[in-house]
Parts: sequence; structure tokens; C-alpha cells
Amino acid sequence: MIQRIQTVYLLVIVALSIAMLFMPLAILQIGTDIFTLKLSQLSALNLPVELINPAWAILFMPALSAILALITIFLYKNRIMQIRFCIYNFVLIIVFYGMCAFFLWKLTRLSGDYQLQGISFVFPLICLILNYLAIHSIRADETLIRSLNRLR
Repeated sequence: MIQRIQTVYLLVIVALSIAMLFMPLAILQIGTDIFTLKLSQLSALNLPVELINPAWAILFMPALSAILALITIFLYKNRIMQIRFCIYNFVLIIVFYGMCAFFLWKLTRLSGDYQLQGISFVFPLICLILNYLAIHSIRADETLIRSLNRLR
């Protein structure tokens, strides 16, 4: 289980997804106003109204992604099911990234000049790449096992 490379990829996905739960996804500066996008809310730091928009729709997606990746690790005997769970996780991360982009677009559509900061906005992209690599490694294992079964 732990000796396979896809397990390492999936463990990194779990770590990055858990890190996204505790870090702000993006810090956006529009003129002199500074906004932060966290998993639960889109808030302003220097405006009188702190909470701009609740973002409850994206709160549970990184946690669900971490749980799916963790479950996928323990399905090492059923490689086809592992591939399916990785594909579900891939789609979930794409939806999460799209919803984050929607919240940021909703904020920046009024102003053309903005500056985006924050390292954790890149985490879902890294998770997508690692998920693709895990799918590729699981498929390689499955083809190897099938080829060995043909030789018997």
C-alpha cells in the first residue's frame, strides 16, 4: 500500500487539502481595498462591512477531497475502484476551483485593476496534477497485473 507511488501522490493531496482548510485561499487588492477569500467567507479587511459574501458552498469541498483521497489509498486491492475515486476527486477539485474563480470574478468584475496574492490558491492546481499522476500510476499497475495474468 505505502510502497506505491500513487499512495504518495494521494497523501500529498490529503495534506494540501487539509492545508487549504486553514489558510486563506486568496488575498485580493482592488485599489486601496483588501479582500480575503477564505473557505467560509469573502471578507474585507479595511471596509466597515467585514463580511461581503458567505462562501459556504466551497467550505466542505477540500475536506471531501481529502476524505476521497484517503479512502482511495485504502482501496489498493481494487484498482478500478481506485481509478473511479480519483476521477471523482478530480471532478470535485475542478468544481471547487471553478467556484473559487466565480467568487473572485464576482468581486473583480466591478474593477479592472486588481492584484491577487496567496499561495494556497495554487494548491487545487497542484492537487489536480497529483490526482492525474495517481490515475496514471494506478492504470500502469492495472495493466501490469493484467499482463502478468495473461502469462499464467
